[in-house]
Amino acid sequence: MKTELSLDTLRINGPRLWQALMDLAQIGATPKGGVCRLALSDLDRQARDLVSGWARAEGMTVTIDQIGNIFMRRPGHDNTRPPVVTGSHIDTQPTGGKFDGNYGVLAGLEVIRTLNEHGIQTEAPLEVVVWTNEEGSRFVPVMMGSGVFCGAFSLEHAYAATDIAGKLVQEELARIGYVGTEVPGQHPIGAYFETHIEQGPVLENAGCVIGVVPAVLGLTWYDCVVTGFESHAGPTPMAIRKDALQVATRIMQEVVAIANRYPPYGRGTVGMVQVMPNSRNVIPGQVKFSIDLRNVSEDLLARMNQDLHDYVARTGSESGLGIALEQVSHFAPCPFHSDCVGAVRDAVATLGYSTMDVVSGAGHDAIYAARVAPSGMIFVPCKEGISHNEIEDADPAHLEAGANVLLLAMLSATRATRATRVA
Repeated sequence: MKTELSLDTLRINGPRLWQALMDLAQIGATPKGGVCRLALSDLDRQARDLVSGWARAEGMTVTIDQIGNIFMRRPGHDNTRPPVVTGSHIDTQPTGGKFDGNYGVLAGLEVIRTLNEHGIQTEAPLEVVVWTNEEGSRFVPVMMGSGVFCGAFSLEHAYAATDIAGKLVQEELARIGYVGTEVPGQHPIGAYFETHIEQGPVLENAGCVIGVVPAVLGLTWYDCVVTGFESHAGPTPMAIRKDALQVATRIMQEVVAIANRYPPYGRGTVGMVQVMPNSRNVIPGQVKFSIDLRNVSEDLLARMNQDLHDYVARTGSESGLGIALEQVSHFAPCPFHSDCVGAVRDAVATLGYSTMDVVSGAGHDAIYAARVAPSGMIFVPCKEGISHNEIEDADPAHLEAGANVLLLAMLSATRATRATRVA
């Protein structure tokens, strides 16, 4: 006899998801409880082999493209339809944690395991993707695999990237056996969902379990160089100094002030500073520093950028010092597709979890996926908002909740057939 199973009552196996995360974390485990598994390293190969093996054990087929992205496919009732895809990355920072990226891949695999366990067939195929070199800690650019996939930069550009030892991406991909034959971007995607730890403190501070992510902040990065004149700190009177550091600090303070003028999503950060000659009793002759501006809309980010340029021009004129401002990177704000965001909201409502909207301040592969398919993201809290750190941690119940939201959102996107079970 066949009995129907309500899809709204379907839930993933939380302990099984947690165990998969802990098993994967053993590859590159660090003494402080984190993970060091750099892209295209031998450890990355071991992790790729493990996850691909798990997928094959669930009856999934595995396809690899020329930049090493791994697509693990569960067939649907109608395999002519583009798949509903989820995933993230499994490379880490040198002092990374167990959950950043890894959770998104293994939550997707847990969705597949749950559907297999309950004998559920979906109309469209489902896929779990592992994107290559999201972190950019060994090779730049960051989000390399998804970037090549969506055409943000060429395969040749990615292949030519080198690490600090001069090793090429193309050579390292071949060495670990993950140069596929599929041309990046020719793999169809019907919709894309990415589940991720928040990497910030907002959800935890608000006491919410699920973050619905409507957008990712856009950013502009600059290198700024202020050039003054080096002279002795003792004999040189204050009135005639050309102190590059004093002028640079005015600009640094303005970066913060600009962000505060465009709330609630304005961000302004100076994270790298080089002072020359960096001597205790020499007036600094040159200061190089980074500027990072972010906001949720292109208009607001453009206004912040214009404020910065205006202030730098005015400061250069007033001080008489040379100030060079060079833009080195720009990512436009990424609003996610209303259908995918809606599917996440509906799933959260069905499940009854506490929730709030969280605009992501960090970059994710979903930014590039959104260029080629309707996309959305799901956030869960991480302890004290800490990520990119060996002590990164997350509550197993929150990870389970996020995977349940992913499950229902993907089922909604694929319009799953009603499940039947033989009693």
